[in-house]
Amino acid sequence: MNSAAFRSVPGVPRWAKWSAHTVALVNIPSGVWRLGLAVGIPFGLARSEMDAMKTPGWGSLYLVFLAVFSEAVAFLALGLIQPWGETWPRWIPFVGGKSVSARKVVVVSSLGVLATTIYAALFVYTTFNADMAGEPWADWLIAAVYLPLLSWGPLLAVVTWHYHRRRGQVS
Repeated sequence: MNSAAFRSVPGVPRWAKWSAHTVALVNIPSGVWRLGLAVGIPFGLARSEMDAMKTPGWGSLYLVFLAVFSEAVAFLALGLIQPWGETWPRWIPFVGGKSVSARKVVVVSSLGVLATTIYAALFVYTTFNADMAGEPWADWLIAAVYLPLLSWGPLLAVVTWHYHRRRGQVS
């Protein structure tokens, strides 16, 4: 893939670029934490917590999937400011080179705003109210890696709004 695919389209203001890139980054702390748990790093959690998550073990598959899936979905926010969010890349079968439906992108992205806002709020709430066994600093670490997720929904909303305004009445 050439570097042009990663450049913003003309007319995208700095705040929209910053917002889209930040969306792509807010999952990294929790993803790294999940991947660490998946390979058996307890991060201050008691053995009973690791056993309850079945990690390392079968629970590791879920943690790896969640880390990779969350980051992949967050990465899609970059499509709201880059050429591949307006024209399908040529290497994609059947749709390559065709125009991306702005209406569909806005609908899907808006559903993403709703989902990520609810997900982050519930996850952070649950994290702060969980009674997990382990070192006192483990609670602080968990809070630190999950708090950035609270910005995912609002930042995605801003970038979605900009995409909608920029693409206008395009179908």
